[in-house]
Amino acid sequence: MEKLSPSDNGKIDCYLRFFKAMLLFGFLLLPLVSEAQEYKLVWSDEFSFPGLPDTTKWGLVIGGKGWGNAELEYYRDGTHNAEVRDGNLIITARADSFENRAYTSARLTSKMKNEGWVYGKIEARIKLPYGQGIWPAFWMLGTSIDTIRWPRCGEIDIMEMIGGNGRENTVHGTIHFANSERKHDSRGGKITLDKGKFSDEFHVYSIDWSPDSIKWLVDGKQYFATEINTEEFSAFHHKFFILLNLAVGGYWPGNPDETTVFPQEMKVDYVRVYQKEN
Repeated sequence: MEKLSPSDNGKIDCYLRFFKAMLLFGFLLLPLVSEAQEYKLVWSDEFSFPGLPDTTKWGLVIGGKGWGNAELEYYRDGTHNAEVRDGNLIITARADSFENRAYTSARLTSKMKNEGWVYGKIEARIKLPYGQGIWPAFWMLGTSIDTIRWPRCGEIDIMEMIGGNGRENTVHGTIHFANSERKHDSRGGKITLDKGKFSDEFHVYSIDWSPDSIKWLVDGKQYFATEINTEEFSAFHHKFFILLNLAVGGYWPGNPDETTVFPQEMKVDYVRVYQKEN
């Protein structure tokens, strides 16, 4: 057998190193490809058509009963407080009296418009309002709320911001549920901007919800996670619907004061729901 020359050995060694590098690159790339293929878009509203929010996707909740939080607004129908304009859903809180309330606003829900979702990636791109007593939220409730009531139905707060007193650089993500003693319990976290406020520009607020856990992210950065794989978290293995609202006042934010500027707008660029293909 003909012996290989040193130069031939060098070429073979070079080819082997190249092959190993490509193999390693493939293994490193595989999780990224898998992640890219992991979810597909199953529902969205891009708010492309001006006027009233799409009635095939959203209903407007009506009323001014405080919603269990001592809120001050009256949620109205029509475009006075919820309008699609310039490619955004704009929810507007106004200081105008209606039905014995000093403020009006809007609350949108996907309940009764579809069957809801269990697990997936749910996200929205939103520019938040600001001011003392201003309370925007992007959240979910279990579709069983009418039969087993809150908190047993479960609640997922994807994003809440409490305006005023230097709090507008922080958003919160929380779940609410009934624990093993059937009493209200919660788990949650928060994230604070390095500079500026969440009202300065749009940000993407999302959860990554699997049978094992729920993770909260802002602009793709995870800031909190909780496991949901025990019996007391059973509510989070059933379908939920989406809500968007802009509250005024309440136990948590406190009420508006002389520093609060009206009207205030919560601008939503899109809402999207992704689920795994299997």
